[in-house]
Amino acid sequence: MIDFNNAKYLKLRSVPADKFAEVVSPMLVEGESLLYCFQSIRDYVLFTSHRLIVVNVQGVTGKKQDFTSLPYKRMQTFSVETAGVIDLDCEIQIWFSALGKVHLEFLRGSDVKEICRLMSQGLLG
Repeated sequence: MIDFNNAKYLKLRSVPADKFAEVVSPMLVEGESLLYCFQSIRDYVLFTSHRLIVVNVQGVTGKKQDFTSLPYKRMQTFSVETAGVIDLDCEIQIWFSALGKVHLEFLRGSDVKEICRLMSQGLLG
């Protein structure tokens, strides 16, 4: 499992959902769909209709991957910081029961409002 206490996923950029669809589709349950995908240099974060999936790509070849599934129903709260004039990135902090805080940083232009809506729906729904 990814150590979220020491890890910070920096500078995630939006990528098309179909880029990782083949990799993650065997993990999705009936009725679950892949909605938003973000990637750093090698690692990636996927937002589905039911959960957040964080993938840590390991090794020289990148064939070894660690998948961490974080269901929205386990979220307790989240915080969003939008981009400013000098600080060009957006940040989302999410607190999960029995796990703690997950910190994600997105490049400017990422649609964090849609991500917040999705998380709110999972948290309140």
